[in-house]
Amino acid sequence: MDRKIEKKFWNKKRIIMISGGALVALLLLYTLIFADHRATLNVEKDKITIATVKKGTFDVYIAVTAVVMPLKTIRLDAIEGGYVSRKYLEGGSMVKAGDSILRLDNQHMMMDFVNHETEIYRLRNELQNTRLNIRQQEFSMQQTISELDMKIDVAKDLYDRNKQLVEEKIVARQEFNKNKYELEGLQRQKAIQVESQRYQRENATAQISQLEGTLRRTQQNLELMRQNLNSLIVRAPVSGQLSSIDVEVGSSITAGQNIGQIDDLDGFKLRADIDEHYVSQVFSGLRASFEFDGKSYDMIVTKVYPEVKSGRFQADMTFEKETPKGIRRGQSSPIRLVLGKSQEATLLPLGGFFSDTGGNWVYVLDKSGNKAVKRTISLGRKNPLYFEVLEGLQPGDQVIVSSYENFGNKEVLSF
Repeated sequence: MDRKIEKKFWNKKRIIMISGGALVALLLLYTLIFADHRATLNVEKDKITIATVKKGTFDVYIAVTAVVMPLKTIRLDAIEGGYVSRKYLEGGSMVKAGDSILRLDNQHMMMDFVNHETEIYRLRNELQNTRLNIRQQEFSMQQTISELDMKIDVAKDLYDRNKQLVEEKIVARQEFNKNKYELEGLQRQKAIQVESQRYQRENATAQISQLEGTLRRTQQNLELMRQNLNSLIVRAPVSGQLSSIDVEVGSSITAGQNIGQIDDLDGFKLRADIDEHYVSQVFSGLRASFEFDGKSYDMIVTKVYPEVKSGRFQADMTFEKETPKGIRRGQSSPIRLVLGKSQEATLLPLGGFFSDTGGNWVYVLDKSGNKAVKRTISLGRKNPLYFEVLEGLQPGDQVIVSSYENFGNKEVLSF
């Protein structure tokens, strides 16, 4: 007789199904509670740049480009205008002080010079004639006074004799008075002649003095004109290199116009173009360094030009000790300009991330190195190599420093 066999509830198949379902439920629960729900982006690690934060010396400096220039440059300006009749030297020539560079012609100046020479000859003749006339007048007046003296002597002698005779009543009183009036008339005439001679002498002296002053001033003007004519030949004021001359034969030059320059090759300086952001930080006395031919040379800022053009200003720097051999005018080179004292700091290398975050946050790799997490930071000063880290990073942290342009606002980057 067959016996009915009852099915077991906890059979093998049911146990496997229930266990599997429970495991899936546990996994879902774990995911909901413990899994990372932050926005994640997968990136290729070989397409990003990773740098390590380190402790080191932060040097406060900027790198600028400077151009080698002569220590002293002398401008050549035309003292007088004219047209170029001859050009003795070309740009680039070596010159000695006094060498002729070019010649100008100015017909108007030549005519003025000739007219002044003619005026001097006229004044000299006039002065000579005036002196001659005055001398002749003096002789004539001296002769007149001499004749009056002789007449006075005769009249006085007659007066003295008649005075005694009239007392003795030998000569009439009327005759005596006639002699007396004649003597007094001659004496008054002499006094007038003497006064007239004195006046004419003073007038002659003043006239001669005036003519001599006019002649002297005209001669001085002529000498100045002669110097100006000599300046029509432009000469080198110092020895050096005629670096440029911007005129050609036949061209017209105005007074004061720049026609070139001479470089004194006894020394060199460097002139740097600096971003206007640093205009308040750059001043005379700052130090800089210049690398040339594998050697570093110390420099010092000697002059700052505060005028800003196209967002940049200029500063001159000179060598503190020796000048590098082999540098040439116009040569450009990078200069390291120190803006402050060096000090210990936490350093983060520069990178494209700064333009995307403004230095407010970065992606920092975790210990596994398989992902990078967004972290808020604070940066301080900057030099051409590093940022100064104020907060948020420690030495040894690995940071993505390349551009974040393609990462959007993802919190996590997975490699």
